[in-house]
Amino acid sequence: MLALLAAVPVLLVLVLMTAVGWSAARAGLVTSVVTLALAVAAFGFGGPADQFSILSGTGGVLAEATFIAAAVAGIIGPALGIHYLQQRTGASDRLQAGLARLHPDPRLGALMVAWFFALFLEGAAGFGTPVALAAPFLVAAGFPPVQAVVAAMLGHAAGVSFGAIGTPVLAQSALVDYSGSELARATAPYHVVLGGLLMTALIITIRSALPGTQRLWTWGILAAVSFLVPYGLIAVFIGPELPTLGGALIGVGIFAAVLLRRRNIEAVATGCIYAERSSPGDMLRAASPYLVLVLLVLGTRLIPPVVDALGSVVVEWETGLGFSGSVQPLSHPAMLLTVAFAAGAVLQRTSGRDAAHAIVTATRQLGPVLVALVAMITIARTMSHAGMTNELAFAAAGIGAAWPLLSPAVGAFGTFVTGSATASNVLFTELQATTARAADLPALPLLGAQGFGASAGNIICPHNIVAAVATVGLTGQEGRVLRSIFPLAALYVTLGGLLAFAFAQWLG
Repeated sequence: MLALLAAVPVLLVLVLMTAVGWSAARAGLVTSVVTLALAVAAFGFGGPADQFSILSGTGGVLAEATFIAAAVAGIIGPALGIHYLQQRTGASDRLQAGLARLHPDPRLGALMVAWFFALFLEGAAGFGTPVALAAPFLVAAGFPPVQAVVAAMLGHAAGVSFGAIGTPVLAQSALVDYSGSELARATAPYHVVLGGLLMTALIITIRSALPGTQRLWTWGILAAVSFLVPYGLIAVFIGPELPTLGGALIGVGIFAAVLLRRRNIEAVATGCIYAERSSPGDMLRAASPYLVLVLLVLGTRLIPPVVDALGSVVVEWETGLGFSGSVQPLSHPAMLLTVAFAAGAVLQRTSGRDAAHAIVTATRQLGPVLVALVAMITIARTMSHAGMTNELAFAAAGIGAAWPLLSPAVGAFGTFVTGSATASNVLFTELQATTARAADLPALPLLGAQGFGASAGNIICPHNIVAAVATVGLTGQEGRVLRSIFPLAALYVTLGGLLAFAFAQWLG
């Protein structure tokens, strides 16, 4: 009975956003009130066992939600600023022309952005950065906004398990008696085997968004293989820190080389000559915000002295009642994006008026986004503090030997309610390990399925969708994106469960 009540917030927000068509803000506000009421009435939230009152508990949850929402908005704001700066200065048009020089079919440039660029940013930075930058880039390339968000969310999903330099896997390894390398080897096969499904959906999205002449399926297979093969090899032989980042860098090199070779062959066959319409310097200036961001991300993630120095500055708080929050401001993507925006404005010789216009335009969009974020995160934090999240997970664990079929779904559920694959792994890694022991199942396939599912849940997490649609001017239409992407995410998780079952049987 408690498990059914614990599922009410999840089901309610899905129904309100997909079937009813409410915005994330409206659905989140209603569901957050229902969640708090259920937490108090059925789960004892704010009672003697919690050692805090209903009032102080509600205040603590809202404080956590506001803190996390502000951190997410800190990413959205400068990402939007870069988008509007690029439009104001004409840099977006120059970059689009540059992609066209790689090949005149605009869909191939879109594929590079939605797949390799998004995966690189996920591997290096995470925390919503890929979609916040890739989606507006795709809109500038001619994508309808909804399809731009869908493409960006699909494109980065396979990399989430090893996002932000392997953070989700490293969080798992701190909770169980397995190394990060062992967990990486257990997690990567799920994406290597099933990643083609994401590429299939991405190709369908691109074909419906842009016209073109090339055989996009062939290029999609090349893009998928170029990333997934090095991704899997790095996970197996090196460890969890670099599969996504390294796979994206190696993959884009392979893809671009083949693309240029193909373009040159076609040029010879048709007698077409590609004229250089802008100098390399112009292209570098047009791309400067992104290039600066890449350098900042690499420097702040891969150079140990820099990592240690920036990580030593921590802003944190706690109430003493179990509510807390912390952030490392100097290495947070919000700071990196802000610096990239400023550097881009300087390197592009942007006037103060144009820079101010970009900042003001971006800032004006944050109000409704903050409301939606606070509402969605309030639901997640209430469910966590009231024990509703664990109640659902333990109820699912009761199925015993068939547990591997649901193991990825638990990881996806964790990300759905927390907005973070790392948080999902922290919540449910021990549950996966405990259930494996109780059901006499091998633990590593289930821990890998947890990491895989946590990655898949990122595709449909409501407050990730809120952040994504804000960057393309679709605030209030989150339900359209969720309806478009939910069936694919459900299929991805279901196939992951079948794969987990097969792995468990094979290794058992």
